[in-house]
Amino acid sequence: MSASNASRTHERDRLVKRLVLRSTAFVRATRRMVRKYPQAAEDVQAALELLTEDAFHPQLRTHKLKGKLEGSWACSAGYDLRIIFQFVQYEGSEAILLQTVGTHEEVY
Repeated sequence: MSASNASRTHERDRLVKRLVLRSTAFVRATRRMVRKYPQAAEDVQAALELLTEDAFHPQLRTHKLKGKLEGSWACSAGYDLRIIFQFVQYEGSEAILLQTVGTHEEVY
């Protein structure tokens, strides 16, 4: 594949609108985090909207994880908030499975 074809493929993959699936662990972590940091609810909601539209939006700073979280990705939902997720297949199309949310220290 030429460099230009690879670039176009990456652009197309970036702009695919994906279904977002919430794991029970993510729901529990979100409730716990919102109780602890009520102001974070808006930041998480905004990040989830961006994630649905474009998982690689520059504001999210999406990146692959290594070590015990290898295979997962993380994005920023504010200064010290991170959302951990995986790209999965769901009913024949690619979806985002939200795994957890919390501060940098809590999720890593």
